[in-house]
Amino acid sequence: MANEQEGVGRDATSWRGSNRIATSGADEPKYKISGDEEMEKPGWRRFMDHVGPGFLVSLAYLDPGNLETDLQAGANHKYELLWVILIGLIFALIIQSLAANLGVTTGKHLAEHCKAEYPKFVKYCLWLLAEVAVIAADIPEVIGTAFALNILFHIPVWGGVLITGLSTLMLLGLQRYGVRKLELLIAVLVFIMAGCYFAELSYVKPPTSQVIRGLFIPKLKGQGATGDAIALLGALIMPHNLFLHSALVLSRKTTPSVKGINSACKYFLLESGFALFVALLINIAVVSVSGTNVLGGSSRIVYGIALLASGQSSTITGTYAGQYVMQGFLDLRMKTWLRNLMTRCIAIVPSLIVSIIGGSAGSGRLIVIASIIIISWILGLCIIGINIYYLSTGFVDWLIHNSLPVVGNVFVGIIVFPIMAIYIISVIYLMFRKDRTVTFVDMSVESNQIEMEKGAEEPTIDHVPYREDLADIPLPQ
Repeated sequence: MANEQEGVGRDATSWRGSNRIATSGADEPKYKISGDEEMEKPGWRRFMDHVGPGFLVSLAYLDPGNLETDLQAGANHKYELLWVILIGLIFALIIQSLAANLGVTTGKHLAEHCKAEYPKFVKYCLWLLAEVAVIAADIPEVIGTAFALNILFHIPVWGGVLITGLSTLMLLGLQRYGVRKLELLIAVLVFIMAGCYFAELSYVKPPTSQVIRGLFIPKLKGQGATGDAIALLGALIMPHNLFLHSALVLSRKTTPSVKGINSACKYFLLESGFALFVALLINIAVVSVSGTNVLGGSSRIVYGIALLASGQSSTITGTYAGQYVMQGFLDLRMKTWLRNLMTRCIAIVPSLIVSIIGGSAGSGRLIVIASIIIISWILGLCIIGINIYYLSTGFVDWLIHNSLPVVGNVFVGIIVFPIMAIYIISVIYLMFRKDRTVTFVDMSVESNQIEMEKGAEEPTIDHVPYREDLADIPLPQ
């Protein structure tokens, strides 16, 4: 068992309801034949067992930052940028399904793979970047919730930030009663958002033909269209969501066999597809309502309710993502409430500072800034290319048109351009560095084992997808 402890670590935890399967080393699993009554359930029952993670993940595409960019795009360009949202969410489904498959097939989430894969210096750099991504995503969520409280109850923005942090910690306490309770709460909040915006949509009645054309005919016309399109796409790029999705799927009981893993991946894909389709409809409704520029007398209240549901639910998932990032990269062992408190405080401090110093105007600008700021190599390269192009051209344009003296511009350039170069070199390093950890099922090993086992029905795989240690969440019954 020495090799098992050194190489597999927490993946060697026992799986409830299954026989223990021995391991031969850190990365190379053995295969043996066994049945599992879990696979005998009807298909709809197995699908329902996998429903939940997709809705938590979909909140990242419905947070106040997305709503803000949707409203801005609709007000400036009516329905012409809806195609950006459609393409962005299709890409999101592909990338999120890969993250889910990673967790299901390996029994480890993305942060744990990064910790095992990279040298210490690279690992800590990735951890810092992941924390920055969580904070950048959480800022619009916290401030958006604070705005909703201000709209509905006239609470100051800084007070709303504090209330948001406290309410999030209280709602996260639902995980004591099982992940299903928390997932049900999130689903309810998602459908509250949908109800609010669809009600507004039925009131303003946008022209259907223009909405359809905006969805399927790419167009970038008018001043600022490119910037608004990039902002829309940037709001849909959620790096922390990959850590979150790869970890959430581990709260489900997956049969440790090729058939069981393929089945789980299929059901998680269907569930994520449905959740992201709901997110797409809500985003379309927000843009369409904003594009008509005709709002009813109760629109302020309806928008406040939808924003409150959006912000509060997305702060919960942001805290979850922060938990998994911190635990996976640093291997921290602490009580759940303490881990929640740490990740919540890390995210709230920047929002609180800005809301106190800048007030409502500064907080609104921060939402847009945070929103602007892998299926396949092509998608990854496209996202990286957009980042490099937009940041470099924007920075050069700022250097040319700012009012700083020449010495100041030179000094800023000396600092910023090397940082950009380091970013590009780091991306190239991560692209071409050879992986060391196994993140797939070796089918050739399985075939050889099947030949050795006579009368076998189903090969089982030596990893434990169910991970009760992630957030102290009891297994759904």
